Amino acid sequence: MSHPGNHPSLPSIELRERGAPRDGEPQWLDRRLFMQLTAFEAPPGSSAAAASARFAQSLTERGIEAVIYADVNHPLGFAVVALAEDPSLFTESLREAESEVIAGFGLHVRTDFSMLGRTYSTGFEPDLTFWLLERPRRTLLDTAWDWAVWYPLRRRGPFERLEGRERGAILKEHAEIGRAYGEQDHAHDIRLCCHGLDANDNDFVIGLIGKDLYPLSHVVSAMRRTRQTAEFIEHMGPFFVGHVIHRVAVK
Repeated sequence: MSHPGNHPSLPSIELRERGAPRDGEPQWLDRRLFMQLTAFEAPPGSSAAAASARFAQSLTERGIEAVIYADVNHPLGFAVVALAEDPSLFTESLREAESEVIAGFGLHVRTDFSMLGRTYSTGFEPDLTFWLLERPRRTLLDTAWDWAVWYPLRRRGPFERLEGRERGAILKEHAEIGRAYGEQDHAHDIRLCCHGLDANDNDFVIGLIGKDLYPLSHVVSAMRRTRQTAEFIEHMGPFFVGHVIHRVAVK
């Protein structure tokens, strides 16, 4: 059996997130947020509103930050998006809250909409801590933005084999569209990496958040014309479309 240690013949593995240089030195951070979306369906004759309200109470009691959405496309559906730096929250205190409400209201978990991802850096973030920890939380919990569209996606393999400069230009085109929507307060994004975390082998989970629903659809349409989406996206969805009914923020 091999033992941990320095092996000159093996590549060095860097697990920290890296941001843009400050004073000539790159930023490093070994912290990130995990976010998980879990969708539920109430049985006929029961109240999804009552179940989601009890869920919000249970989350508050346990100090779990989350947003609960009514499912626009399902009259008995809702979803919980919870966040934490420590992913064990999802199998411990969050699981306790889920089990309690599932049993109390006879809920069905819609596993086809389950999404789990982590914040990540690209190496260009001017404030790495803000990008990884603060911005996603603020975006999710902002009381001015009640609409959301969440979906996973997978890129086609050839994208990863492109030369670095070409890959960067493709990503820049995509990012500039997103930035324009964000700066004009039309749509704000939460981008999560989900490599190895997704049951369907997706690469990313995207949350589009805003004050109105139409701009969220509009930005998806605009992105379809980019080279990244038109040539290198293999699969997108399913799309969960939600309207906030409860927010649980921990001060």
